[in-house]
Amino acid sequence: MAATILIADDDAVQRRLVENMVQKCGYEPLVVDSGDAAIAALTASETQAIDAVVLDLVMPGLDGLGVLAKIREAGLTVPVIVQTAHGGIDNVVSAMRAGAQDFVVKPVGFERLQVSLRNALNASALKGELQRIRHSREGRLTFSDIITRSEAMAGVLRTAQKAASSTIPVLIEGESGVGKELFARAIHGSSERKAKPFVAVNCGAIPDNLVESILFGHEKGAFTGATERHQGKFVEAHGGTLFLDEVGELPLATQVKLLRALQEGTVEAVGGRKPVKVDVRIISATNRKLLDLVKGGQFREDLFYRLHVLPLTIPALRQRREDIPHLLRHFLARFCAEENRNITGISGEAMAHLSQLDWPGNIRQLENTVYRAVVMSDGDQLGLADFPQGTAHPAPEGKSLQGEPLVVSPSTAPAMISGNEIPVAASLPTAGGLSILNAAGEVRPLEDLENEIIRFAISHYRGQMSEVARRLKIGRSTLYRKLDEAAAGARASDAT
Repeated sequence: MAATILIADDDAVQRRLVENMVQKCGYEPLVVDSGDAAIAALTASETQAIDAVVLDLVMPGLDGLGVLAKIREAGLTVPVIVQTAHGGIDNVVSAMRAGAQDFVVKPVGFERLQVSLRNALNASALKGELQRIRHSREGRLTFSDIITRSEAMAGVLRTAQKAASSTIPVLIEGESGVGKELFARAIHGSSERKAKPFVAVNCGAIPDNLVESILFGHEKGAFTGATERHQGKFVEAHGGTLFLDEVGELPLATQVKLLRALQEGTVEAVGGRKPVKVDVRIISATNRKLLDLVKGGQFREDLFYRLHVLPLTIPALRQRREDIPHLLRHFLARFCAEENRNITGISGEAMAHLSQLDWPGNIRQLENTVYRAVVMSDGDQLGLADFPQGTAHPAPEGKSLQGEPLVVSPSTAPAMISGNEIPVAASLPTAGGLSILNAAGEVRPLEDLENEIIRFAISHYRGQMSEVARRLKIGRSTLYRKLDEAAAGARASDAT
């Protein structure tokens, strides 16, 4: 599924023009005719996810600046590109201060809009990845951190969101690498227990003779090597969530004690003399069919029904191939930033082939594949040869390896955007340098040259005010002050 772009404009002709250009860029347009409708589309839970907004600044009722303010109040991180028919540095400053990422002047050209949308989606992908990593480390992951546009995932997400509002035991089933722990963390991060610990235990990685000690704790001297007291994962997760990954690997003897802990709400440490009361929410996960293990006598039936209260089955990546382009965009943005690589995208041939693979390792395999390609590639675009794991599987007969290329950075973007596309009070230079002399052959005033350099920098760095200030070696407050002064001078000149 292509990225969805929300277009908000009260002018029907302009809406249609921008809608056609968005479609030509390969994105899915969603059109509204007012600021209130834009906010409704952005905040409605039942509508499709919106990746970027093209917003008209001047609209009746709630105008563009009002929409930006409400977006900020709602805590939304969607990138916004503002457009206006009324040029002026004061409009640029107001929009940027309100949170807009870029700005264009009506009627916007196709190439200018394409560059802005690419930049917005690229920056949003990188910001989303950084936020996801930070939330994961801080235990604050929510369902907004899950990357999916698949219909197959919609029902799973709805069920998980309902489960988050209660303490019902959840059993997450799915193949290895589909993101079971991510879902568990999102359920915890969206629940009332989010301020309490989230403790994950990989049951398949613990030796059988240490499982009870790790889960329930042990007293000092309880067994050889127990030189100090250990409280155990249940006590550690008190008040929060205990995630039992690969729960089907637990030994039968431990399953008996786990069942009692779930029934009684107490745990007894190895070597302990009295049970300890605990309050934990249990989320378990498995890549095996627990019911088959029950039938084979490898898993207790009574414990199965204790854990299998609300089952969630996460589809494999091959069952939701429409998520692959979105995952590729996020992984590519992240690894390019981590490895300091300037890779602009993935070729159409490689995108088509990657979308056809079965991915037995699911999202984890896709992530590692992109990581390897970023590190090993010598070019500025990833092609089919950069994915040797994929080329080992030939394309199905009769299918063409041609698809929509993934662009995360405008590889063909001009070094300088045309002045006609940037809303400024005076004209921008249209050549690579500045003219020091005026038409009469006289040296221009220093103030004019300074203002022109600032406007040129805003154009060149496409409205990224922090980058403009850094390149000009001035503070952002100084930059905004100079822009305000230039705008005031332009208005005074127009008045005379």
